[in-house]
Amino acid sequence: MYEFIEGIIEELSPTQVVIGTASGVGYLMNISLQTYTAIEKASRTRLYTHFAVKEDSQTLFGFASKSEREIFRLLISVSGVGGGTARTILSTYSPQELSNIISTENAALLKNVKGLGLKTAQKIIVELKDKMFGLGTEEIATAIPGKTTHSAIFGEAVAALTMLGFPKAVSEKAVTATLKENPSATVEEAIKGALKGMK
Repeated sequence: MYEFIEGIIEELSPTQVVIGTASGVGYLMNISLQTYTAIEKASRTRLYTHFAVKEDSQTLFGFASKSEREIFRLLISVSGVGGGTARTILSTYSPQELSNIISTENAALLKNVKGLGLKTAQKIIVELKDKMFGLGTEEIATAIPGKTTHSAIFGEAVAALTMLGFPKAVSEKAVTATLKENPSATVEEAIKGALKGMK
C-alpha cells in the first residue's frame, strides 16, 4: 500500500514514531530499535513501510532500510511469527547478526529473544536459511550518541519494553541488571541487554 513515508518526526520513542507529512497527515508506525537508533537524532526521515491488516486491527511498521523491512517480511512469513515478535527479534539482533544466526543455524542464540521458543527458532532457521543470502548487508546511517542521563535511559528502556508487552516489574529488573553490568549503556544497548536477559 505504502512504499515509504517521508516527513517530519513529530513524536519518537524506542518502539514507535509519528511522521508528519506535507499533506498534514501524521502516520503512527511501530519501529524496531535498529530504526530508532538510525533516526533518533534526525528531525526528518524516510521510513520504508509494511502495512499489516488483521480482522480487528491495522498496523503500520516503519524501517530505516529496505533490508530490515525485507527481513521483517521473511520473519512474518513463518507460521507462528507475528509482527510483534518479528519486531522484537529485530530489536534484539541487527539484520547482520540475524542473518549470521540463521546462516549458522544457531537456534540456541535465536531463542534468547523473549517470547521465542526453541521450536519456533528452529522453524525460522529451516524456513529462512536459503532466503537470507545477501540480506542484512545494507548500511543504516546511525546517529552519534548524545549525552543522556542514567535515569532517562532507564525510563526510556522500561517504557519501550512495556510497550512491547513485557510486565513493568520484569522490565525494570532486567534494565537495572543491564545498567549495573554496563553503566554507560545507551538506550538501545539497555533494551537489547534486557531483552537478552529476560529468558
